[in-house]
Amino acid sequence: MSEGARGASVPGASVSGASVPGLEARLAAVASLADRARSAPQTSGRRSVVLVDGRSGTGKTTLGNALGESLGWRVVHLDDVYPGWDGLRAASSAVVTEVLGEASGYRRWDWARSAPAGWVSLDPRAPLVIEGCGSLSRASAPLATLRVWMDADDDVRKRRALDRDGDVFAAEWERWARQEDAFIASEDPVALADVVLRS
Repeated sequence: MSEGARGASVPGASVSGASVPGLEARLAAVASLADRARSAPQTSGRRSVVLVDGRSGTGKTTLGNALGESLGWRVVHLDDVYPGWDGLRAASSAVVTEVLGEASGYRRWDWARSAPAGWVSLDPRAPLVIEGCGSLSRASAPLATLRVWMDADDDVRKRRALDRDGDVFAAEWERWARQEDAFIASEDPVALADVVLRS
């Protein structure tokens, strides 16, 4: 990764920008990122991989789905991988050892039963978009062709997340935020990112 690319912003990506309406800004960001993902060399030697990381409520899932659709690539959501409310670090490790490892898959988590569920197999040659807090770590960064960090104001993030997930997440917000803090402090994903998007 070149020093010049690290931390670069995508033009028009700031959803709150006054000059570009939110929807147009998001579409511009997706188009720009999809072009970069298509043209980036495969660092893992097997497949192209886009990592989309950020705290809760920054828009990772929305961006990940939009990129997956634009690129025609499968999207892996870490919400399906976290083994419960204390599982951020475990899912981050699973990105490297399972999703992008020899196993090429992951153990799905059944949130309703609070228990592991079935194994989801992935084609080890097929390109992927992986989104979720913990996806961009020191170990996963070298395996990716494009690394994205998403950011937003804390009050905006919390409002979005609780509007989306309601009382269930409200009860776990602080617990999850402590894991995000610990992950960011140890891994510094912003410094690993090729692109930083503010939503």
